[in-house]
Amino acid sequence: MTITGRVPLLLLTGLVPVVLRPAASTVWMWLLLVGLVTAADWLLAPRPATLEVTRRPPGTVRTGTPADSRLTVSATGRGVRALVRDAWQPSAGASDNRHRVVLRPGARALLTTPLLPRRRGDLRAVGVTVRVPGPLGLACRQATLDVPGTVRSLPAFESRKHLPSRLARLRDLDGRAAVRVRGQGTEFDSLREYVRGDDVRSIDWRASARNRSVVVRTWQPERDRRVVLVLDTSRVSAGRIGDVPRLDSAMDAGLLLAALAARAGDRVDFLAGDRTVRSRVRAAGARDIAARLQEAMADLEPVIAEADWSALAGEVTRLGRQRALVVLLTPLEPAAVYEGLLPVLPTLVRHHRVVVASVQDPALGDLVGTRGSLDEVYAAAAASQVLGERERAARVLRTLGVDVLDADAERLPPLLADHYLALKARGLL
Repeated sequence: MTITGRVPLLLLTGLVPVVLRPAASTVWMWLLLVGLVTAADWLLAPRPATLEVTRRPPGTVRTGTPADSRLTVSATGRGVRALVRDAWQPSAGASDNRHRVVLRPGARALLTTPLLPRRRGDLRAVGVTVRVPGPLGLACRQATLDVPGTVRSLPAFESRKHLPSRLARLRDLDGRAAVRVRGQGTEFDSLREYVRGDDVRSIDWRASARNRSVVVRTWQPERDRRVVLVLDTSRVSAGRIGDVPRLDSAMDAGLLLAALAARAGDRVDFLAGDRTVRSRVRAAGARDIAARLQEAMADLEPVIAEADWSALAGEVTRLGRQRALVVLLTPLEPAAVYEGLLPVLPTLVRHHRVVVASVQDPALGDLVGTRGSLDEVYAAAAASQVLGERERAARVLRTLGVDVLDADAERLPPLLADHYLALKARGLL
């Protein structure tokens, strides 16, 4: 039971009889009268159970993309006036979720609540609260109905804006806009007629003997290479860069690389874990790799534990013995690198091309450049020390043959994609 603002107003009108008959009994009689009228109004109000509420599944959206929650409310008994609140957990971003409905007997209404998911994962509806007022509008019957609903929020994939420009560079690399030349990391593509300027070493004499013109071979970068993405979900990935966790920024970089590699004809595998493997995707060159990875990444959250890189390296080995580009999406934290990652890198480097992609906090660079007061000088010294330790850890990794990419969240995805294209152009995959 709930009361409306009319009850206090009705109590205030009791000042009139109190002034006309100033006695304690007048006050108590007026309070009793208001209580009886309010209780009668509540008893005459329709029960919320007479409303049938169903929900249409909101579906799947990217984080930060608008969605709609749709409820269908039907009056199974007599007509009702009601206030319906479609409640969601706060991260679902529900707005304008209170709806006033007036239904005749047997009628139905469609109620739409805008959603704007602000985090990844399955965001659930809390319940549908129905408030039905009585005939006098003094009291209401209220009940919260369990109407399950879930909207699956996928990683935002903000870096997809860089994909068209990288695909254009990939087409150039494939030779669709440039002459294909034989070299390391290339494979035979097709035969075509010789034109002036072609390398005479590309002439296919057997094919030329069967034709009236000279025929040359064309080449393209090797396809069907393997790319293995390893996403670190340990405690170091829980740090926030601005308002975004490091884990989400690493996901963004991995999604761009996976989409680009799939378009290049390479096979992409994905692992995510810390002490255990949290998610695994065997894509084998699927063109919808980005969508599959987004589904696999949606439920991942940082775990307050150290990463077991020996176990993760073993999982990489179990994916296949063919040489691959192994991209470790992990923060370049010196302690975690020296104690966990460094011991397993020699084995990985012996069989694969290894890249460490790390999200750097741009606030460190800002602190180094700000020295206006004594506190700022101390902060600049601390930030400079942190950057120096990260650079020393990167140098140690490079001496082992590991490529290290350390950039802020905005620059890391295109930097990783460009590094992949550069390796492919040089035939190092």
